[in-house]
Amino acid sequence: MRDPEWPAVATRGLHKAFGSNVAVGGADLDIPAGSFCGLVGPNGSGKTTTLRMVCGLQRPDAGNAWVCGLDTWVAQMEVRRLLGVVPDPLNLFDRLTAREWLAHLGRLRAIDAGEVRRRSEELLGVMDLTDAADEQVGGYSHGMRKKTAIAAALLHRPRVLLLDEPFEGVDPVSAVAVRSILDRFRSAGGTVVFSSHAMDLVERMCDHVVVMSHGTVLAAGPLREIRGPGQSLEDTFISMVGAAPTDPSLLGWLGGDDG
Repeated sequence: MRDPEWPAVATRGLHKAFGSNVAVGGADLDIPAGSFCGLVGPNGSGKTTTLRMVCGLQRPDAGNAWVCGLDTWVAQMEVRRLLGVVPDPLNLFDRLTAREWLAHLGRLRAIDAGEVRRRSEELLGVMDLTDAADEQVGGYSHGMRKKTAIAAALLHRPRVLLLDEPFEGVDPVSAVAVRSILDRFRSAGGTVVFSSHAMDLVERMCDHVVVMSHGTVLAAGPLREIRGPGQSLEDTFISMVGAAPTDPSLLGWLGGDDG
């Protein structure tokens, strides 16, 4: 049974290693229901691996993950019904059109065919994909593929969205539309968790943030508490993670110094 008192996403001691490389080392998270959570960190910090373990795409070596109080690896079917996921890389069937892909997912989820058509047309319209909806997804640009994946994640009206870099490769106009959809989803009680490198985007959209580095959760909580007074999220992030120093003697030729 789902417990309404549980966070939308919770993990305890979540651990994953690939050989000697520890991708995620004992992550503990509590992401409140109804929150808009940004998962930020440098490349290789463990963001994608964490999301994949939470949604059941990758089995952890140790630890547990729960979605709305259900253990991801014990109640797999129930968790899948609660989740909408946009993974990286995208899992799309290139020989299907966007309209066919959504219809196929609707059948897999046993949604009434008429309701699938109605939701599909609305999603395709909002994502500006209507004109290309009968073209094979394999011919889409990266941004169009990303929007198709977001539409597919929303089709069954999940409780929680897990999105890995949802705005990467999406043009500014489409990004505004996607943000509007996510805001509406959240205002209806849904929870959004997305990874991103764009600190300004996370700062504008999120009320909750998780900062990761080298597989470790450095900080997690309400944005206003993590950021601190008078600081931007980027400033806070750099102070936590650190910035690699640049040797001033290198790349002198960029400034016209050949000697």
